[in-house]
Amino acid sequence: MSDASCPSRALMRPAATVLENREVARDTFRLRLGDPEIARRILPGQFVMVRGAAEGTDDPLLGRPFALYEVQRDESGEPVSFDVVYLVIGRGTAALSRRKPGDRVAVWGPLGNGFGPSPGSGSALFIAGGIGQTPFLALGRDWLGRASYGDRPKPESETPVDSATLLYGVRSAGLLAGVEDFERAGIGVEIATDDGSAGRLGFVTQLLADRIQAGERPAKVVACGPPPMLAAVARLAQAHDIPCDVSLENHMACGFGACFSCVTPILQDDGRPDLRRVCVEGPVFPAHRVDWSRPSH
Repeated sequence: MSDASCPSRALMRPAATVLENREVARDTFRLRLGDPEIARRILPGQFVMVRGAAEGTDDPLLGRPFALYEVQRDESGEPVSFDVVYLVIGRGTAALSRRKPGDRVAVWGPLGNGFGPSPGSGSALFIAGGIGQTPFLALGRDWLGRASYGDRPKPESETPVDSATLLYGVRSAGLLAGVEDFERAGIGVEIATDDGSAGRLGFVTQLLADRIQAGERPAKVVACGPPPMLAAVARLAQAHDIPCDVSLENHMACGFGACFSCVTPILQDDGRPDLRRVCVEGPVFPAHRVDWSRPSH
């Protein structure tokens, strides 16, 4: 268990103040929470658990995991709040979408293990399906050397990537969220939609396949989205010997390893799969270590 994911290091906040909770695409909200300590410590790829229940109530009882989207800083550069972006898909997120500025919600984190250091010179490709773009704004700014996160200094030997591009796939144009945020951060964006209403008609994995077939060899590929998409990205990357990590979106109940509701099969050194808790050992794993032939929870 990493230091960052231990419950003893995760901050258990009975209530954090909602500063902003606005719709940024169809059924998609950007939530800003005022919590300087979590904002100071959280790293790209880590997540927080947030309960959508109104303060003083326990319905819904369980929290929902949300990846760091971005950290907000004051005029002196000190972290003061952080953002997550979420899609309304059930009771928990529906309840959260009703919270207004000034409301207080329970939050705990930072949780999990974030992305590794910049792969260095070369390009980084981020592959996102559905709501999977959310971890990549902070990661892109970090790897490009345009922002720093967490309370641990970067090693002097770490060098930024030369460029970062988000390949972003959704069902239709109305679900695209945050494209302008990525572009302002200097991250290129290419879009694919299932219905052809924006960008290329088809799956986002074809955008990756086209780049590889054209001879592009990124320094690293990182993907987040539905398991079939992740499996396809993993196969492409492995076939062309491209380093690839995936951020898994398994259902979670506690976020710190107590409930074992988020386990997924991870291949060990001997090639045999063993169940690992995504909230503790992940959510980021080397793509070739995930046993895509077995279902996750």
